[in-house]
Amino acid sequence: MTEDLHATVDEQLRRSRQRYTSGRRQLVALLADTARPVTIPELLALGAHQSQSSLYRNLAVLEQAGAVHRMTSTDDVARYELTEELIEHHHHVVCSVCGHVEDVTLPIEVERTLTVAAERAATAHGYTIETHRFELVGRCRECG
Repeated sequence: MTEDLHATVDEQLRRSRQRYTSGRRQLVALLADTARPVTIPELLALGAHQSQSSLYRNLAVLEQAGAVHRMTSTDDVARYELTEELIEHHHHVVCSVCGHVEDVTLPIEVERTLTVAAERAATAHGYTIETHRFELVGRCRECG
C-alpha cells in the first residue's frame, strides 16, 4: 500500500469536510490488504481496533467521501471495498447461497466488449455511462 492511496483518501475526505482519522486510516489499510469485499465481522477479525458502531460510522463517512464502495450480496449482508478510483477496475463473483464475494478481473478484450455494449444500451435509454459493474452469480465451493 502506498502513501499515494492515503493522500488520495485524505483529499476525498477533505472535500467532504471530514478528517482522515487514525480509525479511518486503519480501515483504508485493512481494505487495501483484502482481495475481496469484506463484512464488518471480517474487518473485526482482520484486526480493526474499533467498536462495531464506530466501524459503521467510519465506513459510512468513507463511502460518502467516495473512498469506499458498499455492496449487498445475495445474503443481504453489506460488504465493503475501496472504490475503483483507488484500486484496479474489477467485477465480482457472488455465491447465491452464502453470499460470499470474490473479485474477478476480466481479460481486456472482454472488458472492451462489455464497455461498448454498456455504452450502446445506455445511449439507447438516454444515459451517459460513468462506470459499470458486472456480477457473476453462482455457488461457491463450500455451497456446491
